[in-house]
Amino acid sequence: MTMTETPSTAASAPPPRQSLPGRLWAVVRNAWRGLTSMRTALVLLFLLALAAIPGALLPQRNLNTQKVEQYIADRPTLGPWMDRFELFDVFSSFWFTAVYVLLFISLVGCILPRCLDHYRALRTPPVPTPRNLARLPLHHEQTVDATPEQVIELSRTRLRGWRTEIRSGGERAREGEITLSAEKGYTRELGNLVFHLALVGLLIAIAVGKLFGYEGSVIVIANNGPGFCTTSPAVFDSFKAGNVNDGTGMTPLCVRVKDFEADYLESGQAEMFTSNIEYQAGEDLRTDTWRATDIRVNHPLRVAGDRLYLQGHGFAPTFTVTFPNGQTRTETIQWRPDDARTFLSSGVLRIDPPGGMYATEEERRKNQIAIEGLFAPTAFFHGNLLTSSYPAMNDPAVAVDIYRGDTGLDTGRPQSLFALDSEQIRQGRLSKEARVNLRPGESTTLPSGAKVTFDGAQEFVNLQVSHDPAQKWVLVSALAMMAGLLVSLLVKRRRVWIRVYPEADGAGTVGQRRTVVEMGGLARTDQAGWGGEFEQLRERLLDEPELRGGEPARTAPESGQPAEPGATNTAASSTEPKPARDADPTGE
Repeated sequence: MTMTETPSTAASAPPPRQSLPGRLWAVVRNAWRGLTSMRTALVLLFLLALAAIPGALLPQRNLNTQKVEQYIADRPTLGPWMDRFELFDVFSSFWFTAVYVLLFISLVGCILPRCLDHYRALRTPPVPTPRNLARLPLHHEQTVDATPEQVIELSRTRLRGWRTEIRSGGERAREGEITLSAEKGYTRELGNLVFHLALVGLLIAIAVGKLFGYEGSVIVIANNGPGFCTTSPAVFDSFKAGNVNDGTGMTPLCVRVKDFEADYLESGQAEMFTSNIEYQAGEDLRTDTWRATDIRVNHPLRVAGDRLYLQGHGFAPTFTVTFPNGQTRTETIQWRPDDARTFLSSGVLRIDPPGGMYATEEERRKNQIAIEGLFAPTAFFHGNLLTSSYPAMNDPAVAVDIYRGDTGLDTGRPQSLFALDSEQIRQGRLSKEARVNLRPGESTTLPSGAKVTFDGAQEFVNLQVSHDPAQKWVLVSALAMMAGLLVSLLVKRRRVWIRVYPEADGAGTVGQRRTVVEMGGLARTDQAGWGGEFEQLRERLLDEPELRGGEPARTAPESGQPAEPGATNTAASSTEPKPARDADPTGE
């Protein structure tokens, strides 16, 4: 018995496992490729626009802190959660910054390789003529009474503004064959790159402005009030410096407001705000020279790289308190407009007795005066209830509660500019002594003997000083984006090939050689209208007297009609667009 040995098949060895550094590198490489793709850049751009929506719909803390606080107070459950997600500080939030940075990285990683590819394309001659031009969407063929060299030279001359390349011979070329490759529309890709590069420049300029800029708002009483100078952030009511700016080194600027004028329609809607101001900057500060100008909404004062905006206005009531010993204190403090249509405003004044009037500090604090209430520029009373019927100061009046006691001026705790500390009232440190309605010049006497007089009101303006070192580059980048976008939309990519070779049968007039001309065209972008454009190009290149021996142009006879006797030029044309193919006949 013979036994046949069957060799056992060795088990195939498992493929070697990739090392941990190799796997990590693969993850990083794939993540980078995904981040720097154009699709990701478009998604991030959409997310950035989507993330900016809350900043436009919700009040922002850097613009109006009071509105944010009121918004949160009106929504005690939802408001604090919205604040935790930084919906009131959208443009400085961590999630908006993350999208912003990712978009910047994606655009840079996507655009730089495209710039290199476009540079190589500019240095590369147009692609060779395809072997079978009849397969192109647009094709034309005819014979002419000229040599191939004459046809090619004339076509090259007519194709000014096109990049051309003349080739002759080849492995499968006919005897005497010459080809011309022409292409135009490279500026389209250049415009596309300019648009994206300008977008990156815009992002950089905005980031630089946020890093090195600053922004401060201050309320200034009109009618030659005290004004302000940008000596430090402390002079502003609210100040926001850039991330690498501590508020020092600000541009020296002094401003005082001469007057304020508001134009209203009969309905009370504001039409225009104008304020005449005087300012000093640069050399004017050393010579104490004041320059007069006016500012309006969206028409700021631009000086020394800074911009002074007129943001809003309101009213500042003036009260005089006459104490029992005859000493007086007068204060004018801005009150907050609660109704933007009628400018019904609310606020508070805290008045401290003159020094030395009381023996002890504790007694002095017990006799401080606080005035809290409403101001109406055009008063309208419902009984004793005050409201305003028009935003202009036609008939001012106030409805106030007058308190005496410790207003909290010496506690060191921050207090609202527009409301009293309710804790002081609850604890009995402030007691209400009167509730009255007053018009300018009217007064009321408190049980303590002090007299409170309403003297009228002044208008105030809210001014904002902004410094953005990259503002000009923002404008330049925006203009470059528009120019690049227009170029990329208007310029069209076109390719044309011409192949010429002597006619095989040698027919032609005496002393002349006839030449076969094939012409094909391909639209790289914007197929619409390419048929008519190709036909016009064909007429310009091939319907020339030099190619017709001085005879009138002749066209191919229609189907079923006899050819015209004596015709010396025949054409077989298929310039109607053919069905589009998935593959590019050029092989690209």
